[in-house]
Amino acid sequence: MFDPKAIQNDFPMLRKRPLMQGHPLVWLDNASTTFKPDCVIQAVVDYYESETSNSHRGDYDLCYQMDQGVLNARITIAKFLNCEPREVVFTAGATASLNTVAYGYGLKYLKKGDEVLITEAEHASNVLPWFQLAKYTGCKVGFIPLSDDGRITPENLEKAITPNTKLVSFAAIGNVLGYVEPTKELVKVAHRHGVLVCLDGAQSVPHVKTDVKDLDVDFLAFSGHKMMGPTGIGVLYGKYDLLSQMDPFISGGGNNDKFHMDCSVTFLPPPERFEAGTQNLAGILGFAKAVEYLENLGLDAVSKHETELKKYAVEKLKSTGNAEIYNEDAEAGILTFNIKGVFAQDGATYLNSKGIACRSGQHCAKLLNQTYLKTPATIRASFYAYTTEEDIDALAEAVKNGGNYLDAYFI
Repeated sequence: MFDPKAIQNDFPMLRKRPLMQGHPLVWLDNASTTFKPDCVIQAVVDYYESETSNSHRGDYDLCYQMDQGVLNARITIAKFLNCEPREVVFTAGATASLNTVAYGYGLKYLKKGDEVLITEAEHASNVLPWFQLAKYTGCKVGFIPLSDDGRITPENLEKAITPNTKLVSFAAIGNVLGYVEPTKELVKVAHRHGVLVCLDGAQSVPHVKTDVKDLDVDFLAFSGHKMMGPTGIGVLYGKYDLLSQMDPFISGGGNNDKFHMDCSVTFLPPPERFEAGTQNLAGILGFAKAVEYLENLGLDAVSKHETELKKYAVEKLKSTGNAEIYNEDAEAGILTFNIKGVFAQDGATYLNSKGIACRSGQHCAKLLNQTYLKTPATIRASFYAYTTEEDIDALAEAVKNGGNYLDAYFI
């Protein structure tokens, strides 16, 4: 039986429950970042206390051990995704991964008149790299229209693709609306037209099983810190033949075989080609432990728990009569709402006064607020394996009394 209260015992932040405004913490900001279990923290501590070394080219035992540790981590994540280890590139996070595709592939192959398709629901990290690419290459950025309920549909993608479309990039689960998009069907539509697919998996990989071979995506970006791993570490998955065609986004030590005074460079094959400089070694080791921890929990069980929590949260907030919910039917553990008559930041500040941590604002999806949501800002509560119904109850009680939001400032 899936037991979030038992899971909480593995997390120091949840065992200690730091106080916010005199109340024990209720953490409902998991779409922003997640807490780390003991095994992840210990892996990071072990690196700094007893395993410190740099990887590559060191002719001593500690370096050999670190090389093996990085390789083992790459293998662990490759198995998690069902891909080859050489298709796993370590980056600083999903943002860095998406930029690597935009600059490593797009800057090299896209030209004036070519088109990249995204949606208005995308996080800034899956918008701005393409905007910048358009400036540099003259390519265009187009938008796949969302359905009336804010989803990406194969039909709308089919209509949006033109003979100039070269790449489509979208989130498998949006960070605001929380819809689980029909990724496999969308990929089939794109590939039928010879269009590459770059998938933002920042909100999906931590919560649902992701088999890149089954999905047939060309690129996948995700972050460690959103799936119980350390900050500053992420992954870019890419089909090996595509990675082999790309230039590195960042160049330096460790990603080249040789270079000469005539400015010629021979870069290493992927993934090392994209891993210049000293890597976040502690982050890599911790990330592998996070993946192992999630696999032990079972992602199907995690996803089922979050879906049930989302339904429970919708009913609880609706019962208050004081919540405006924007994504009632979303499948993922993301609930986007406002307290009626209260600006989002004021509402979140009031929740904070009750010890509840939610995110407020535009959630880096500024286009969505301008178009689909038509509201300046929202509050987002997001759940994970360790979230309980009691956490939701605390949220609902606070929302019910949210009209007293000025108390957060003056009492």
